[in-house]
Amino acid sequence: MLAAGDILAVVFGALWIGFFAGGNVSAFFWVVALVPVWVILAKLLGLYDRDQRALRHLTIDESAPLAVWAVLGSAAVILFFHLPVPGSLSSTGAGHLTLAVFGSAFVLRGLTRYLWRKITPPERTVVVGSGPETEAFLRKIELFPETHLEIVANVPEMDIDELLRGDGWLQSIDRIVVASAATDGQDVARLIAIGQEQNIRLSVIPLTRSLFGTAVQLSRIADLPVLEYRTWAVARSTLFLKRLLDLFVSLISLLVLLPLFVLIALVIKLDSRGPVIYSQRRAGAGGRPFLIFKFRTMVRDAEEQLKDLVPFDKLAEPMFKLTNDPRITRFGRFLRHWSLDELPQLVNVLIGKMSLVGPRPEQVELVERYEPEHLFRVSVKPGLTGPMQVYGRGQLVFEERLAVEREYIENLSLGRDLRILVLTVAVALGRKGAL
Repeated sequence: MLAAGDILAVVFGALWIGFFAGGNVSAFFWVVALVPVWVILAKLLGLYDRDQRALRHLTIDESAPLAVWAVLGSAAVILFFHLPVPGSLSSTGAGHLTLAVFGSAFVLRGLTRYLWRKITPPERTVVVGSGPETEAFLRKIELFPETHLEIVANVPEMDIDELLRGDGWLQSIDRIVVASAATDGQDVARLIAIGQEQNIRLSVIPLTRSLFGTAVQLSRIADLPVLEYRTWAVARSTLFLKRLLDLFVSLISLLVLLPLFVLIALVIKLDSRGPVIYSQRRAGAGGRPFLIFKFRTMVRDAEEQLKDLVPFDKLAEPMFKLTNDPRITRFGRFLRHWSLDELPQLVNVLIGKMSLVGPRPEQVELVERYEPEHLFRVSVKPGLTGPMQVYGRGQLVFEERLAVEREYIENLSLGRDLRILVLTVAVALGRKGAL
């Protein structure tokens, strides 16, 4: 199915340069003729194999190899025209071809996966284990249905002989997920052999999951696998490019969204009494307080009412959420559902108090109650969006928030920021987990 979508993307790119953008009819025919080259390139870049390895199928994770594929395919077309064949393709035409193929392939792959999840039964999965790693895995399946798994059984303890008996499981399951403290190398080796024999996928959750938070890649010395841990500071070039991205996106967004800001401000004034902009002290990088700006979504005396609704000194952990907050106005609920109340934080990003992507900016009163192991959250600038907002939002408990934000901070990169920004748009449009 993915290959068919990629072929359609190439055909669309050929149509674009052949009849719309460049008017180069000969280029259209030659690009279509070279479709097998595009398919081979996609295979070499692993674009048809990732779904076999991944538990969670997201097209955004393929954006980088798709871009490389589009560039290399267009370069192959240009090289082809250097042969003694009729026709040519200018650098401008190649640019149009690259953008058209990349954009259409991205959209078609997303649609293909959506249809695949609708018409294909989920993988029948047996989970082995009963500890926190098992609970974490089951929780991820609950939060992210795009994993497309159906848990048919949960075996508390590792007993391969019992698995082999297992009421005919080996003839009816697609995957085994192991998260058992009783697992050793011999058990995994036996499961690998069973998986190869029965064509069953095998996934193993590391029992020392916290130690894998900073593992960035699996390296090898000949046949010896080596985990490389990121124990060094984030490169200055990464922080510099991150700040440039913040400045560029926040400035452009503020200019483009100015009419929307005015419209929202007018409706807020008509909907309820009080200021248009709500400001509050939040903890920034290093725990230093700053004023955060948001569109007001609550009644004017919301801060005074909060003291009665949430006694901070009696909270079991330094977080709270009110799913049916009585302080929210009618229009405020609409703004929150679509995350439009967050837009004035672009000003905070522009002046450098926040970043586009980072940990959620938390109230100073809550940060003051943090344990020492929680303070990593304020080691970087808070973000307009971040891992919490795309990996569960208001559905996450405190420990889950800490886990996703720690993983982000320890593996901070510009590519990860761009991925989270794209995912934020999808989550905001879906309104999943919004409070």
